[in-house]
Amino acid sequence: MISEFAFYLATGATAGMLSGLFGVGGGLIIVPVLSFLFASHGFPAAHIMHMALATSLATIAFTSISSAHAHHLRGSVNIPIALRITPGIMLGSLLGALLASQIDTTWLKGVFVVFIFYVGTQMLLEFTPSPSGRNPGTILIQCAGTLIGAFSSLVGIGGGTLSVPFLIYCSYPVREAVGTSSAIGLPIAVFSTAGYIMAGQGIHGLPQFSFGFVYLPALGSIVLASVVTAPFGAWLAHRLPVATLKRLFALLLYGIGAKMALSL
Repeated sequence: MISEFAFYLATGATAGMLSGLFGVGGGLIIVPVLSFLFASHGFPAAHIMHMALATSLATIAFTSISSAHAHHLRGSVNIPIALRITPGIMLGSLLGALLASQIDTTWLKGVFVVFIFYVGTQMLLEFTPSPSGRNPGTILIQCAGTLIGAFSSLVGIGGGTLSVPFLIYCSYPVREAVGTSSAIGLPIAVFSTAGYIMAGQGIHGLPQFSFGFVYLPALGSIVLASVVTAPFGAWLAHRLPVATLKRLFALLLYGIGAKMALSL
């Protein structure tokens, strides 16, 4: 049991530091690591990815609060656009989690593998969409929020990888796009987690201390460690060659994606 908690603490510490250093969601690290750990602990094979995704999103529900607050203090959260996109985010996140719970864990792993290769490539190429110069209407905002929420539920992330490019395309400044994305990461995580908790009720064979598909020992350990190390990662971001480190992190994502692909 002690070694199990040590692995979860290490996962949280790593995810928190990388999140602070690169501004990426911890789910990119938490989901694959938990999938490997849960498999090694003998958790039900049919629900390993469901539990990894749910637990990752539950951690984001806690850590996104401090992130959104920090961006708000710096004036980088566009509250009107966050309020406009949140209803779609809430709907998409909840429906996405309920849908994911019905998808075979192997297919979910395949979706995550494709996504992690996409993120790695995006980081290597430093791709950023060009602003369109158009102010998005309510229908576009709601549709985008629903899609961002649904896909975030499927891959266990806070949505920044999707919402930041969308907001930049809608001509919001990069700093504002990042800050607003951190704010809408909270409803993504909360409603996705709620969906996974509801879907996991009554599932037989889940390990002790599971709340739906959320595994509470991993949740507590990861949150505790990531909250401590995220500020350290942000501190390092101002003192290390982040561009070079980002390329190395992209290669790490390729390695993680390849290992997960081989386990399919």
